Amino acid sequence: MDVAVGLCCRLCLVPKIPGDPQEGAAGVSAMSGNRVHLHLISDATGETLHSLARACVAQFEGLTFVQHRWPLIRSRFQLDRVLAGIEAEPGPVLYTLTDRSLRAELKTFCDRLGLPAVSVLDPTLEMLANYVGRRIAGKPGRQYVLDADYFRRIDAMHYVLAHDDGQGEEGLLEADVVLVGVSRSSKTPTCFYLANRGIKAANVPLVPNLPPPAALDRVKCPVIGLTLAPDALIEIRRHRLRMIGPGSYHVCESSYIDPEAVKAELLAAKRLCAQRGWPMVDVTRRSIEETATTVLQLMESWHSRRAEPVPPTGPSP
Repeated sequence: MDVAVGLCCRLCLVPKIPGDPQEGAAGVSAMSGNRVHLHLISDATGETLHSLARACVAQFEGLTFVQHRWPLIRSRFQLDRVLAGIEAEPGPVLYTLTDRSLRAELKTFCDRLGLPAVSVLDPTLEMLANYVGRRIAGKPGRQYVLDADYFRRIDAMHYVLAHDDGQGEEGLLEADVVLVGVSRSSKTPTCFYLANRGIKAANVPLVPNLPPPAALDRVKCPVIGLTLAPDALIEIRRHRLRMIGPGSYHVCESSYIDPEAVKAELLAAKRLCAQRGWPMVDVTRRSIEETATTVLQLMESWHSRRAEPVPPTGPSP
């Protein structure tokens, strides 16, 4: 995070011109009120830039960053379209281009407009190349090859689809992790995020007055409970009912969003997890990414206690 924040500061601070009493004026004039145009240029999918930019812009309150994503830029013709877009809406530029001629053209263009442009991977690539004593391949999109890691993620995604919300009970024995929790406790989105890391994650709802599936007694993977504060859960459920329609809202109002019933439901889920020795994660103030990271840590701890290898995981694509 410190690296990302430092990079964003370099981009958003106005470029300084030595000896200029109005240093940085060009950068200020390129901003429209509190709007900042940020151009993300990549010769691959641009997901690396998007993740980095998201981490950076989150550190600036009161500003609206308009992100212009330019993926798969691999020719001079494609770059010309990007340059026209930058000139029309000037702003800082982040790029991951491996073609030297395209990089030089982009840098010259940005210098002429007085706009900062940073090749975000260069420092890390140069450090690694110096350390290992190897040359950089300089081939775009090499992280997206169809290798074993890729197919493991695809397989995990199919697994999540087949074992969402208690489906395919017998298939739980193939899971890398099982998430349990009351309705609307973010089990499904967390499982999909884990699938992007190659983890086969099933999720099972804990329903009031119903025992959990018997297959949970036979799984050979960690079972982890998700919980949240009653008020937060009620608000999420109310929103869900509004999305479904007024009729469903009236039918479910008695127990689904009744404060006392919700508290009792959450308490019963916590007691069940405590009885079974299943750790719980409070997702009240956590993003899906943070919840998934905590789940991965609990999985590692579970396997470590058993001296077993942890299922291989890769970065989110």
